[in-house]
Amino acid sequence: MELQLQIKMNEKLFLRNPERSELGKKIILHSIQLIHKNGFESFTFKKLAEDIGTTEAGIYRYFENKHRLLIYITAWYWSWLEYRVTIHTNNIKDPVVKLKRVIRLLATTVEDDFKTSYVNENILHQIIIAEGTKAYLTKHVTEDNKDQLFKPYKDLCAKIGAIILEYNPKYKFPKSLSSTIIEMAHFQNFFMNNLPSLTDFGKDKDESKIVVFLEDLVFTSIRK
Repeated sequence: MELQLQIKMNEKLFLRNPERSELGKKIILHSIQLIHKNGFESFTFKKLAEDIGTTEAGIYRYFENKHRLLIYITAWYWSWLEYRVTIHTNNIKDPVVKLKRVIRLLATTVEDDFKTSYVNENILHQIIIAEGTKAYLTKHVTEDNKDQLFKPYKDLCAKIGAIILEYNPKYKFPKSLSSTIIEMAHFQNFFMNNLPSLTDFGKDKDESKIVVFLEDLVFTSIRK
């Protein structure tokens, strides 16, 4: 029997739950593919409808606009990643080992999860790297935050921050460091592949070196 991973999403992200219909699942699947292929700026519901073989009006029954859809898929990714962090750190007592596993999860290529048939996590990870900050770098971020649209990202940061405090309970900046390493993992990956002079990894394009860099950054900061 094939197991399916169910992630509970904030109901304010959508007008109709896309996970409860075949069209809704196609909207998620094809939107990820199109955003990855053409970029978020070029992405429209008209193009999405043509790609799926449905009507633009049908898509608007699920999402208010394309930005709300972007927040949906990024929030879904953060919830999925928090699940992955939990699985990979469960029953491990050594916070050093935990942090190294977290850093590797953040900084290396993601494999598609067979338990989520309508989401390709490998492609979604690449969208998070290139487009993820557009979910909250907006003029209406305060209103979106009041609706708790970014809670999955905050939950992930809190989980990583708690592991940092396991290593050093006196460290003063666990939340700041956790959000920094998440964003740094993505920025360094993006720079490595697109603006190589901004990194030390542009020549080799080796993700493992980003892991080493982040480990050095984290443990130098939190060392007791």
